[in-house]
Amino acid sequence: MAERITGHTELIGLMAYPIRHSSSPAMHNEAFATLGLDYAYLAFEVDNSTLEDAIKGLRALKMVGSNISMPNKTVVGQYLDELSPAAQMCGAVNTIVNDNGKLIGHITDGIGYMQSLKDNDIDVIGKKMTIAGAGGAAKAIEVQAALDGVKEISIFNIKDKFWEAAEKTVETIRNNTDCIVNLYDLDDKEKLREEIADSYLFAQATGVGMKPLEGQSVIPDKSFFRPDLIVTDTIYAPRETLTLKMAKEAGCRKTMNGLGMMLFQGDAAFYLWTGKHMPIDHMKEVLDIKYD
Repeated sequence: MAERITGHTELIGLMAYPIRHSSSPAMHNEAFATLGLDYAYLAFEVDNSTLEDAIKGLRALKMVGSNISMPNKTVVGQYLDELSPAAQMCGAVNTIVNDNGKLIGHITDGIGYMQSLKDNDIDVIGKKMTIAGAGGAAKAIEVQAALDGVKEISIFNIKDKFWEAAEKTVETIRNNTDCIVNLYDLDDKEKLREEIADSYLFAQATGVGMKPLEGQSVIPDKSFFRPDLIVTDTIYAPRETLTLKMAKEAGCRKTMNGLGMMLFQGDAAFYLWTGKHMPIDHMKEVLDIKYD
């Protein structure tokens, strides 16, 4: 790294909290080095209380851009100059591009998730999926899945601050796609069991399973799963959440953590910043991405 950093090196950030566990800096910096690009990617612990100042700093320092993660995805848009159509539809941003002083917000989470499924030979198009979560990443997955042609989506979320946003997501999907979509209370475990039972895929897209909720799951026990079900989790630290562990114990056909999604959403952001794609095969080796 010391040999690579010069007075011309461009800076890209990652703003989230907590964030020290993230694999994104290693991934992006390895890709920059492999392709011979003069960029550096650093993680910054930024939460809602310091986000506005951080975005002002991004602009003042003329950074190329930044990734945005929890808890900032759904609030950062107010500090930007423009949102992409997908970001507007999702009401969330995970990538900022500094276009000569104009800050543009994009969302690549949904693209990354759907591409990771395809990369693992999982074809959910024309089928039904059940998903837990209604925050930034979950919403992006729901919208992109519907746009890509998933036939039916059952969304489960607790009645928290995201519930109203989830209702709007359902309305947006119904108004813009042919996807059948319904919203249910995650506390209704029998309904959750019922919806999972006739789904091709169950997606865990909440923060339950990572710090400070490590070792917990939105799924009560492995009886909610069956052998021909596919189970994914957007979390990648830890690599095997309790949800994925239960899915493996239930003999589910395939399980997948969030590393693939991280790689492909990262690649989409990487392209927005540099105009080039990551060396995907090399990055899968570096990140030790192996599908079950």
